[in-house]
Amino acid sequence: MSKVRVLVGTRKGAFILTSDGKRDKWEVSGPHFAGWEIYHLKGSPVDPNRLYASQTSGWFGQIIQRSSDGGKTWETPGGGLKPPSDAGGMPSGESNKFAYDTSTATGKPLTTHQWYDGTQHPWEFKRVWHLEPSLTDPDTVYAGVEDAALFRTTDGATSWHELSGLRGHGTGPKWQPGAGGMCLHTIVLDPSNAQRIYIAISAAGAFRTDDGGRTWKPINQGLRSQYIPDPTAEVGHCVHHVAMSPKRPGVLFMQKHWDVMRSDNAGDLWTEVSGNLPTDFGFVIDVHAHEPETIYVVPIKSDSEHFPLEGKLRVYRSRSGGNEWEGLTKGLPQTDCYVNVLRDAMAVDTLDSCGVYFGTTGGQVYASKDAGDNWSPIVQNLPGVLSVEVQTLP
Repeated sequence: MSKVRVLVGTRKGAFILTSDGKRDKWEVSGPHFAGWEIYHLKGSPVDPNRLYASQTSGWFGQIIQRSSDGGKTWETPGGGLKPPSDAGGMPSGESNKFAYDTSTATGKPLTTHQWYDGTQHPWEFKRVWHLEPSLTDPDTVYAGVEDAALFRTTDGATSWHELSGLRGHGTGPKWQPGAGGMCLHTIVLDPSNAQRIYIAISAAGAFRTDDGGRTWKPINQGLRSQYIPDPTAEVGHCVHHVAMSPKRPGVLFMQKHWDVMRSDNAGDLWTEVSGNLPTDFGFVIDVHAHEPETIYVVPIKSDSEHFPLEGKLRVYRSRSGGNEWEGLTKGLPQTDCYVNVLRDAMAVDTLDSCGVYFGTTGGQVYASKDAGDNWSPIVQNLPGVLSVEVQTLP
């Protein structure tokens, strides 16, 4: 029987939850890296026991951790921990070899980006928001960082190199932070085309490469953001998350800062599918493992009130690829619930009866083993959950 491993990153450490294929009883391991913010924790699809974790501290800077035994033991590739330097927010130490590439294909050095007030601000390395292991090589991983840039390692996180064509696209100086920082938070690898990668940045928008990261194209046509000077601008949109079913590459779903969107042509054009949602503001979106028209979102009240409407925690599911939504509530708190679900805090397993998992800022991780019909908390009272990933193990 298959097993399931749920990887949970929180504000005070990482937790690993394991169960058999019945998903009735769960074992909890952790906290790993207690006291540290774990922005993201994810396993290689090639080697399920190879895990990577983004470990962050305001004092020690950014550390990448690696496990080769499913999280039982961890190592810091390249060396031990050292405090950060004072140079431009860049972390020091052999374990943190992230450095922006100031030379680009345009020949113009990238030194600044736009700030909230329209002035220019130096690029700073602050943290790694998302780790996306390669679909074919356990030693190759992509990292999305703040300030927004995309890095890649091919030696198991010992060293990292920026794919500078993204910031060098020409619009980079116009990017500015969202409320949570200027983060590259979403990386989607196309299983049908090894050269195609999608990324999303808050607040710049979505981008696509078709040549392995050398050149990039903004893919924001159809997005509308009423609070920017040009509501239909090429860049400047606050995209919260993008999801894609591996069974249907090129069909994308987006949760934006207001609006749930869909693209049927690899992001070239987006259309709104918010439909009958009670509010179309939220952070997370995901797709059923076997039904590419079944998608999930967790609406919250507004961009200033980050909690469920009426204090009722509801996951909304569409079985038609958007527009028609149903609220899923069975097993979820329906009174006095004021938690949030962050952009990387939902995942699905690939068992025949698809399991859906999400974590909250209140420290609960909920699971449904029947595609959302029924929910139960599989762990409670954790620190605030930043990310949830799931592995289906043989």
